Amino acid sequence: MSRHCDCCCGGIPPGILLIRGKQWNLQTHRYMVLLTTFVAYACYHASRKPTGIVKSVLCPEHKGTSQGWSPFNGHDGTSKLGEIDVAFLACYSIGMYVAGHLGDTLDLRLFLATGMVGSGIFVSLFGMGYFWNIHSFLFYLSMQMIAGMFQATGWPSVVAVIGNWFGKRKRGLIMGVWNAHTSVGNISGSLLAASVLEYGWGWSFVVPGALIVGGGVVVYLFLAPYPEDVGFSCVHGGGDEEAQVNDEKGGGVPTREGSVNRKSVGLVEACMIPGVIPFALCLFFAKLVAYTFLYWLPFYLTQTEIGGKYISVKSAGNLSTLFDVGGIVGGILAGYVSDKLNARAITAASFISLKGDSRALATVTAIIDGTGSVGAALGPLLTGFISTRGWNEVFMMLVLGAFIAGLLLSRLIIAEIAERSGKPLSSGQQNPEATASQPLLEEDR
Repeated sequence: MSRHCDCCCGGIPPGILLIRGKQWNLQTHRYMVLLTTFVAYACYHASRKPTGIVKSVLCPEHKGTSQGWSPFNGHDGTSKLGEIDVAFLACYSIGMYVAGHLGDTLDLRLFLATGMVGSGIFVSLFGMGYFWNIHSFLFYLSMQMIAGMFQATGWPSVVAVIGNWFGKRKRGLIMGVWNAHTSVGNISGSLLAASVLEYGWGWSFVVPGALIVGGGVVVYLFLAPYPEDVGFSCVHGGGDEEAQVNDEKGGGVPTREGSVNRKSVGLVEACMIPGVIPFALCLFFAKLVAYTFLYWLPFYLTQTEIGGKYISVKSAGNLSTLFDVGGIVGGILAGYVSDKLNARAITAASFISLKGDSRALATVTAIIDGTGSVGAALGPLLTGFISTRGWNEVFMMLVLGAFIAGLLLSRLIIAEIAERSGKPLSSGQQNPEATASQPLLEEDR
């Protein structure tokens, strides 16, 4: 296929054109992609934290606190906060399936940047309800629903970009470090929202909203979603070879086939890829647990006596970050172990290397994370109702969810153990699920 300079130079992000004094090599571009996508998804998660931080301000339950904020300060305040959470996450979940399909067909750089700017605008508008003295539940519900739709653009897009640049390389440790963006974003969002809370709870939304808008600008300027956009050939070929450069410094003319004119994979076809459904159901329960902590942990800390005293909202927000500190350590450790064992189900790695073309990366990611987001919506919603009867029942729900998530991976774990030991599972017959899941989970050797 011929390449023409007049139709392809638009693939290079404008920021890279400005700072690239000489041609970068493949490794430099990969570092840039890792950094940009890390910042992008950290911004997404930072913008989701304010709701959890301000819950106890909007709906105080114990004496000695402020009067709260109508319409959340009534006897059904916690239930309304739960409804706000589920509205956001339900739209996020529905939007995930749509965003995944669009991410496989549109320019990922523009798609991701637009999603980030849109998210920032509607997160900030939620906070503007404080400055505009708005007390309509419908207003806050609508802002969260629209924000959820925009937030759905994030995960399928960044996963697809990483897959485009890293192919089928052994990358457990790399992804373990890269996946810390979730916890880094949660920590940053918690600290940022808590630090400005004393000036009015609206600032706890406006500041993180401005942060993700700025992140969207960074993505627009510096993210090259495909190697072809900056002059490299596609990394997805037979085997696990490195992407070949048109010349050794990537001086070839970039081609627009990287960002446009790609045929996508349908939702039904992507669901049929072996291993997708088990991981999707596992993530359903895992996210039910994680997002309950994300949205309700600061509120729980402020409503629970510690040494006969209630801690402040700011202190609760800061203390809740320890949950995400553990997430950073656990993610890196899991990535390292998965590289050593070459067993993704055993370490419950959440990043899948698809065998073959990358056309389905965003779609499959959307199916898995979209299903997980249904659980993410259900957990906070149930917590809003169950917590009125006591927090012990909430924690029982979380324990059960974590147990089921592990149980759903058990057959894949058994299949991987059998493969590593070289023994058949039973009666000399290979487990069909192990065979079916292998193309999705195996690393090319």
